[in-house]
Amino acid sequence: MDSIKIDDKYLEDQFYVGIGYNILLNRPDGMVQRNLSYNLHAGFIKDIPFNKRRNFGIGLGLGYSGSSYYSNMVATEANDVVSYAIMDQSMFNRSKMELHSLEMPFEIRWRTSTAEDYKFWRIYAGVKLGYVFSGTSKVVTDEGNHKFSNGDIEDLQYGLTFNFGYNTWNIHAYYGLKPLLKDGVLLDSGGPLDMQVLRIGLIFYIL
Repeated sequence: MDSIKIDDKYLEDQFYVGIGYNILLNRPDGMVQRNLSYNLHAGFIKDIPFNKRRNFGIGLGLGYSGSSYYSNMVATEANDVVSYAIMDQSMFNRSKMELHSLEMPFEIRWRTSTAEDYKFWRIYAGVKLGYVFSGTSKVVTDEGNHKFSNGDIEDLQYGLTFNFGYNTWNIHAYYGLKPLLKDGVLLDSGGPLDMQVLRIGLIFYIL
């Protein structure tokens, strides 16, 4: 019987798909998240092992991320000026901020994989840099919709990541180090808007 050749140069987890729930931290008084503030992200990450067993190394990638944030904070635009107000839910149907980003994850990777074992534990921790190429605000009322490109959204986002799990199911966490909106953006009442993002969800890796 022919012997099975073992690939001693194997790579792992080079494509990823994730889904998560966005939690806004440092919200101003009275601001409440509504509906499901979700995130979807996917991409390719180059696996670069450092040791002979190939279970420790780094990953460097490129991907796409889309996020929606639903709350009772309503953004409106008039004469190129954006205003923000905390409003009672009875005054509108839905208010959201939507971001589409290119992202570059960098991970330090440890796992229990071997060239023959495709079910293993993994711990990947690192940072993620994101460039927001489309950021909009939208409010839906009984009278209609008001949607516009929101220049107050911070173009450059970055934060810490932590992914942990076994085989298919892996927990994904992201903590944004940069506020969602640019410095100096205020509510109509004068309060600061320096929300940061905490994301909790699942991530799936593919060879």
